[in-house]
Amino acid sequence: MIRTNVPQSVRKVSALVGVAGLFVLAGCSSAADAETDKGTGTDSPSTSADSNAGAATYADGTYTADGSYQTPETVESVTVTLTIADGVVKEVEVTGDPQAPETEQYQSKFIGGIADEVVGVALDDLKVSRVSGSSLTSGGFNAAVESIKEQAAS
Repeated sequence: MIRTNVPQSVRKVSALVGVAGLFVLAGCSSAADAETDKGTGTDSPSTSADSNAGAATYADGTYTADGSYQTPETVESVTVTLTIADGVVKEVEVTGDPQAPETEQYQSKFIGGIADEVVGVALDDLKVSRVSGSSLTSGGFNAAVESIKEQAAS
């Protein structure tokens, strides 16, 4: 039998890191539960009714905003135009102005796939993380959506 001796300080640090990891995971769970619980009310029996109630706070119309995001090479931006009716996205248009050749490729993929992700989604529920392999462009899109929410708030 081979026996290895691990210094006691290494064992203590490993144990502390493990415990800290559990607290972090527990904290994530509580935050997710709180967000889930936020949408449920005692006055409304269904979640779809809650979504529609929240969506009614936006004026119908077409809104445009810019959003920027950081890439390893530069800061990039996209322009987002959303048409909203009854608090739901009916149309989306995204245009980019890529500063780097690689960004052009990712923005093109994002622009090609974004409509499938957001059309028919309530504005309050709209947040994308990765579209057609492009994750950084989502940051600019989400920033523009936040600005649009402010514009459309009635």
